[in-house]
Amino acid sequence: MAGFLDVILRGAILVLASLVLGGVVWLRAVLRAAPEASPPPAVARSLSLIGIAAWLVALAQAATMLIALAEVRAGHWPVAAFMETTFALAALGRVALGIVLGVLARRLARGSGGTLAWSALGVGSLALVAMSAVLSHAVARVESRALLLLLDGGHQLAAAIWIGGLAHLTLYFGLRARERHQPRSVGAAGAGSAGLIGTTLAPRGAAVFDLERVVGEDTTAVQRFSTLAFASVVVLVVAGIALTWQYVGEWAALVGTAYGVMVLSKVLLLAGILVLAAMNRRAVQRAGAGADPRLRRFVEVELGLGITVLFAAASLTSLPPAVDVTTDRATVREVAGRFVPMAPRLTSPPVGELNARAEPLMAPVTRREPIERAWSEYNHHWAGVFVLTMGLLAALERLGVRTARHWPLVLLGLAVFLFLRNDPRAWPLGPAGFWESFLLPDVLQHRAFVVLVVAFALFEWMVRVGRFSAQPWGLVFPLLCAVGGALLLTHSHAMFNLKDEFLAEVTHAPLGILGTFAGWARWLELRLPGAGRGPGWFWTGCLIAMGLILLVYREA
Repeated sequence: MAGFLDVILRGAILVLASLVLGGVVWLRAVLRAAPEASPPPAVARSLSLIGIAAWLVALAQAATMLIALAEVRAGHWPVAAFMETTFALAALGRVALGIVLGVLARRLARGSGGTLAWSALGVGSLALVAMSAVLSHAVARVESRALLLLLDGGHQLAAAIWIGGLAHLTLYFGLRARERHQPRSVGAAGAGSAGLIGTTLAPRGAAVFDLERVVGEDTTAVQRFSTLAFASVVVLVVAGIALTWQYVGEWAALVGTAYGVMVLSKVLLLAGILVLAAMNRRAVQRAGAGADPRLRRFVEVELGLGITVLFAAASLTSLPPAVDVTTDRATVREVAGRFVPMAPRLTSPPVGELNARAEPLMAPVTRREPIERAWSEYNHHWAGVFVLTMGLLAALERLGVRTARHWPLVLLGLAVFLFLRNDPRAWPLGPAGFWESFLLPDVLQHRAFVVLVVAFALFEWMVRVGRFSAQPWGLVFPLLCAVGGALLLTHSHAMFNLKDEFLAEVTHAPLGILGTFAGWARWLELRLPGAGRGPGWFWTGCLIAMGLILLVYREA
């Protein structure tokens, strides 16, 4: 449980810290913001987001400290000894820094700060992200520690500037869209007030909307950010390749260790982002690109995939580097064998026999019985039947079969199955009570998936039959898919053997990636004007592929 929560909190910290640093760089390098008595709306909005994100960083980091302290306690809370560790000192520093940065950002949003406050916000935001390197694998390395810290710091700073900047670009686009639909009286901003980027607005009291000026400002902002993002991506990729070489070491380790597979997952997600970024960059080079609605939708998807990458990066901190895994490393042949099609196991092993042979639910895992493996395969294979059926029905709907539009209801059957059958030692099949079983990480994760599946099924079915409008209720599907994909990338089975654990989880990475891609393809289908049939068929294909992967899942 503690490990799972720690990964989630670390991912949240990376995302929130990126909002802080990416926002500061966005304001200074793109909007060219400066101290003003009354900041323009776009500047004030970004500063408010920076302040909230900084305070949430402090809160999340404090939570990780409590989790770590709870893990090392032995009948008492060893606070004094814990506070002497590098982790505690760095975490405490980040908590304090987050609080201070939040206060600074809020003061600047109200126009209360000056040049010194802006400088402090910039330096502090750099430190907030750079502290992640102090808590990374680099600190524990004996050789090349300084180089690894430098590479890790550069990698994280570049990611934060890029992904955090995408968030503020999305916020900017939203503000611009509202301004276009609701032209405000310029006089409301005060005489001589600046525009969103600094352009002077029309005279006081003029209720006009200068479309030409707005498009020009938007294009300027997008072009500036495009240049900044390109530079960040170059640093990100170069540092990432160097870190991969140091922590993975050889090609076989990329597929034979959990660390290597997670690196590959990051690469695939990053490739998806870069494809969208390349499309955006071409759009920016066209005249009037700032007003292109496709640009805004692609940026939204870039941001969503980027957040997933940050959570994948957080999970890497909980895994031993591939170069350190030698005895428990799986071979390429062993990994490939987990994807070889075989007849699915659709007959349930006896529940009574399973509970008699398996260790108690709350006991530390020291062995894995064959019947436990059979039970897990049975669950995954039936889940594959449900998901594959859903994907095929979704494909039939696209081909014009009207009755197939009820395909989301298939997921209700999957939800009932998962709730009742996933954990035989827990209620209602086993001796462990309903609430007691939540203390086990994999039970908690399974039940969280059940909630996501039910919400997904109900909302998407309501949209399909016309009871809910596609905007905004149709967006539940892509958002839940994205969350589910991220959870799959951090999902774990508690096993005593590192190699067995890896081989059992090796199919989770492609499932998580496919789920993430499916969600954001559906997002594009709903949000992008004239998206065509491509995004719809893409996410449908992802669902079918997920069903097929679940059908070949094996632990033995």
